[in-house]
Amino acid sequence: MSNPATPPRSLAEALRARDDASLAVLLRARPDLITPVPTDLTQLATRAGTRASVLRALERLDRFALQTAEALAVAGDPASYRELLGLMAGDGGDAAVAGELPRAVAALRDQALVWGDDDRLRLVRTAREVLAPSPQHPSPTGLGPAVREATSGMSPGRIQEIVAAAGLPSTHDSVSAVDALTKLFGHRKKMAKLLAAAPAESREVLSRLVWGPPYGQITPEPAAHLRWLLDRGLLLPTAPGTVVLPREVALHLREGRAHREPEPVPPAVEPAAVHRPQVVDATAAGQAYTTLATVEELLKDWDEGGPAVLRAGGLSVRDLKRTAVALDVPEPVAAFWVELAYAAGLLASDGEADERYAATPAYDEWLDRPPAERWAQLAEAWLTATRVSGLVGGRDAKDRALSALGPGLDRSAAPEVRHRVLSLLAALPEGAAPAPDSVLARLRWERPLRGPQVGVPPREPSRAWGNGDDLRTRLARWTLSEAELLGVTGRGALSAHGRALFGAPAAGKTSGQAAEPSGPGDKLPVHRHHLSPALEPLSPPEQAVATAAAGRLLAPLLPEPLDHVLLQADLTAVAPGPLRRPLADALGILADVESKGGATVYRFTPASVRRALDAGQTAADLHAFLATHSRTPVPQPLAYLIDDVARRHGHLRVGAASAYVRCDDDTVLNEIMADKRASGLRLRRLAPTVLATQADPAALLEGLRAMGYAPAAESAEGDVLITRAHAHRTPPRTAPEPVPDGPPPPDSTLLAAAIRAIRAGDLAATTPRKGGGAAVRGGELPRTTAAETLATMQAAVLTGDTLWIGYVNAEGTASQRVIAPIRVEGGFVTAYDHTADEVRTYPLHRVTGVAELAED
Repeated sequence: MSNPATPPRSLAEALRARDDASLAVLLRARPDLITPVPTDLTQLATRAGTRASVLRALERLDRFALQTAEALAVAGDPASYRELLGLMAGDGGDAAVAGELPRAVAALRDQALVWGDDDRLRLVRTAREVLAPSPQHPSPTGLGPAVREATSGMSPGRIQEIVAAAGLPSTHDSVSAVDALTKLFGHRKKMAKLLAAAPAESREVLSRLVWGPPYGQITPEPAAHLRWLLDRGLLLPTAPGTVVLPREVALHLREGRAHREPEPVPPAVEPAAVHRPQVVDATAAGQAYTTLATVEELLKDWDEGGPAVLRAGGLSVRDLKRTAVALDVPEPVAAFWVELAYAAGLLASDGEADERYAATPAYDEWLDRPPAERWAQLAEAWLTATRVSGLVGGRDAKDRALSALGPGLDRSAAPEVRHRVLSLLAALPEGAAPAPDSVLARLRWERPLRGPQVGVPPREPSRAWGNGDDLRTRLARWTLSEAELLGVTGRGALSAHGRALFGAPAAGKTSGQAAEPSGPGDKLPVHRHHLSPALEPLSPPEQAVATAAAGRLLAPLLPEPLDHVLLQADLTAVAPGPLRRPLADALGILADVESKGGATVYRFTPASVRRALDAGQTAADLHAFLATHSRTPVPQPLAYLIDDVARRHGHLRVGAASAYVRCDDDTVLNEIMADKRASGLRLRRLAPTVLATQADPAALLEGLRAMGYAPAAESAEGDVLITRAHAHRTPPRTAPEPVPDGPPPPDSTLLAAAIRAIRAGDLAATTPRKGGGAAVRGGELPRTTAAETLATMQAAVLTGDTLWIGYVNAEGTASQRVIAPIRVEGGFVTAYDHTADEVRTYPLHRVTGVAELAED
């Protein structure tokens, strides 16, 4: 164990000096470091410095922490806190930067991106390589290379010429000359004097390069003002025809600042308007009801087998357009509803040879649940899903079209972005709707992307929004619109059940909150939050509790289902609200939906009445049904329509000959034979009351109905066949699993076990051995013969010594362990395992070797 008073010499020593709570913070922020659990702290430090892990950690920094890391990348190595503060705040200082810099440095330390005391801050080597400026990868600071780097390939004579032109005495070697030039450029007064003598054109050139990019092009014979800069080293050549502004010169011109605009404080999420909470909740509840109706309509439309599955998977463009027309919504919205049903496990492919999409058995269970619970299930599926419907219609990295329900729609960042957007909405006063641009600005500050996310294809569809926004920004835009569609928000503000959905505390008055607004157009004052606490995504059990709470809050806001309709004389029925399911199902067979909204209008037609008769109803049944469920008398035109269709229904009977038609009234058959429209059926008379055809019964039924008749199908025994809609269902299917963004955050139990194992392994690797043996590093196991191992174990039982052993388990996984043997017998050793903090028994043949630990 390193001495706490001695400054750490490596990241491993810095980690070794941390307490368990600090290690837990690191491992929770970077869970990839314990997948799998490292054997000791040296291996943990090595893993923390790998490029993939460092890039992942950098992507999770907020803008100011990232700006701090970028400043350290252009500072000395090591750099003092005072030097870092100068780079961030400039020569004139900045109170906001000075106040927030300790937090940013602490965040970098917590994630093991920076280590060392305040007088020797070091950025991990991989992070410095990623963030430091280079011709291939310019730094976000806009700074170029230091004088020492820019002059590394310059001849000693040329360096001495620059030193002399800058007014410095000549030196005996290039190293001291470069040092003298670096000190000159870093000295504010001397540099001001040097630049004061520069031509105006020269100062103009410097002003164009000062904030980056620092590179420029010159001709083989540069102009006089450029030659003046080149002679004094204020511009240094990097390649033929290319010059660069040295970092020290740029920092002087910037008054010491590494960034043009440091952003220590996050931008505020500004309320655009405020509404009464009751209005927000009622609006959101109305949209939640629309959500249920739309999903039911979608799956009812696909009840007898939906669209075919494309060979590559997914829904064809034509089928998506048909679905959009059926739902009366735009295609992107139709894609959202289809993906929502799929994410909730209500929709899947049936897996048959002629593969089609259909409802799953879970859909029937979902229909039987109360409306609020049905909505909560859909909302939870949306919140946690990694599939993104907004990508539908774009193209992937291989220029293949992305289709609804198809592959390639998973984006692991989606749940985190949705959760964060809702958290920002929850931080606003109750009933406040945010300005979308302020939400996007806040998210860009919290996670400024340096490039495409890890695992995300470089090509993403942008035509949905018509701009080149990065994926995270587009996910946030989609979240705001989808939350409104789903009923999580109402009029742009977060509803009470929306808050409960992701575990946000109930809204309440804050000390600085303004008075209740008088109208929906009133503006709220801007509350400039600092880093508002980000609500962590809930675990599955916690999410189940939150989902149930959201359903309970929504339930009183949803309209109660009705058991009646209003019949009208124009052959329509008006449902003034949602209908109870048996009534809605029966009315859906007897009439066609003409319009939807707050009230649904049904229209009765001869075809719809015939559909009910085909389903086994009689005219008397239909009259009784309408009289029972109508608050108005049954209109005479509707009664006449039912009686007229029923009188003609079944007058003609169709069976299989291939097919035949029979009718007791031969004059009807004469009319059919004489009708030119029947020529395609190729009918021939077998008897005065029987016609036969080679067409199948279904085609014959359809043809006769097209001619205006009302035939009924009959069985081989002559009985009328009752036709009911066949509900096609897939085999049992599970909802699609979200695609995680790296390893999941470890829970407290796993963290405690991992830290205990790392500590014990580090103790085993660093503790001196008896006899002056050196500590073994890098996970190397001790090696001894079987006889030596047995003898050492038996001796330790007698003396009570602690041993360091190497052990290979049944799966072949090797580990180091510190044990205190208690008993050795039958080829096993029973010992107290300091690594696991419990008594265990180990087979001796799996012990690779043993070493005694020094008593101290």
